[in-house]
Amino acid sequence: MNPTCSRARQLRRNLTDVERLLWRRLRFWQVDGYKFRRQQPLGNYIVDFVCLQKRLIIELDGGQHAQEVNHDAERDAWLHAQGFTVLRFWNNDVLKNIDGVMEMIVKSLQSTPYLNPSPQGGRTKMRSKKFRLHIR
Repeated sequence: MNPTCSRARQLRRNLTDVERLLWRRLRFWQVDGYKFRRQQPLGNYIVDFVCLQKRLIIELDGGQHAQEVNHDAERDAWLHAQGFTVLRFWNNDVLKNIDGVMEMIVKSLQSTPYLNPSPQGGRTKMRSKKFRLHIR
């Protein structure tokens, strides 16, 4: 097993109190029916929470992130290049205003394009209608 996956597994077992609080709100498809994963490896990075369907990442930042600005910027740039949107919240925001944090997450989910393609049958019908229109 690669080191990133091992580290992610270890982080899932040892969530911080703030991560645990937010995870209770995100798990089991509670947010508009979207599935979130916690401590998910993406490339060489491990993100706190991700909805792969909407390519939305949620990062919780403690005091150490004030000192890791360059690392976070590099990481965010790579994630954006992969098509992800990254939402960052301070731990204090989650502790004091979890409802506001959840509201921002829901708004981001609603504004992010739906990435799953329609069923193959739906595309076939659409193509055949277009084809018929061109023949006429």
